[in-house]
Amino acid sequence: MKYMFASDIHGSAFYCEKTVQAFKESGAERLILLGDLLYHGPRNDLPKDYAPKKVISMLNQMKDKIYAVRGNCEAEVDQMVLEFPVMADYGVLVLNGITFYATHGHIMNEEHMPPIQPGDVLIHGHTHVLRADKVGDHVILNPGSTSIPKEGNPPTYGILEDQTFKILTFSGEVVKEISLKQ
Repeated sequence: MKYMFASDIHGSAFYCEKTVQAFKESGAERLILLGDLLYHGPRNDLPKDYAPKKVISMLNQMKDKIYAVRGNCEAEVDQMVLEFPVMADYGVLVLNGITFYATHGHIMNEEHMPPIQPGDVLIHGHTHVLRADKVGDHVILNPGSTSIPKEGNPPTYGILEDQTFKILTFSGEVVKEISLKQ
């Protein structure tokens, strides 16, 4: 099965539309959102076409395809307008035989590892910096930010297909790829 991961939309209708389009074109069965969906946050400039109400509408139309976790910019009011759960700090997902600990990254991250087992994958957003690395007996993934990438990275998202994770630009360029096979 194929899954898409995206993080840090931050209320950008422009990049949310690109995310939705990439999801539809990818053939993925689920879109896993790693937080910071509607609000840009006090440390970030406004992203391109900042329009949280449009983002709400686009995401709600896909509510049956989305799994989401809470970012540091999510609040109770976000849950009041979004028609899918967004307030969980993490989700444990078994995808294609691999256990993923999905979180935003502001609480659990490489410096503060969650209770995962060897071979498990920690996937998070928050830093706006894409990553796909084996660290010890774990894999650390970050699909980057769809709207406000940092450290010179382009806007990106991730695709899990079988046991391969790819980070792609919205033009379809593979920026990074890693095999998750043991």
